[in-house]
Amino acid sequence: MNRPETGDERRTPLTVSMGARRVPARQSTRQQGSLPTVEEVSAGGVVIRPASPGFEVAIIARYNRGGRLEWCLPKGHPEGSETFEEAALREVAEETGVQGAILTSLGSIEYWFTVPSHRVHKTVHHYLMEAVGGELSIENDPDHEAVDVAWVDIDALERTLSFPNERRIVNLARQVIDESVQSS
Repeated sequence: MNRPETGDERRTPLTVSMGARRVPARQSTRQQGSLPTVEEVSAGGVVIRPASPGFEVAIIARYNRGGRLEWCLPKGHPEGSETFEEAALREVAEETGVQGAILTSLGSIEYWFTVPSHRVHKTVHHYLMEAVGGELSIENDPDHEAVDVAWVDIDALERTLSFPNERRIVNLARQVIDESVQSS
């Protein structure tokens, strides 16, 4: 994967809020005024329930910083000493109203974005979860990021999810589900 040039890879990270690392940008003539990089980590899930036929996945809608509505998988930052698994379960419950049970890890995705004061390199750990309780609701989202939540047929997510990397995670989840169904 090609990633943006971030300067000297030998730099020492400094701790900032919520487990992020601020990585000072190298100040070369070419990079004068470049933004510092912050490392962020989140965890979330592909929470499924049986449907006829197949499975449905709980997804959320939120507005991005530019005001555009995006449909995405629920996720968020670990709090305190939470593991990624604990954070994923909590975030799914907060953002969707659904309690999940982790079936397996689906791996991680990485991406970059820029805000006015810095660039962000974000890693998101995803888990395949089975819905075990709760009802769809955004009422318990403490950050009020989610503006809607829906169960969507797993086969329709290719057209519904806003981000290609999340569509790849859902395709991996579909493969895991298919292998599990075939082996049982």
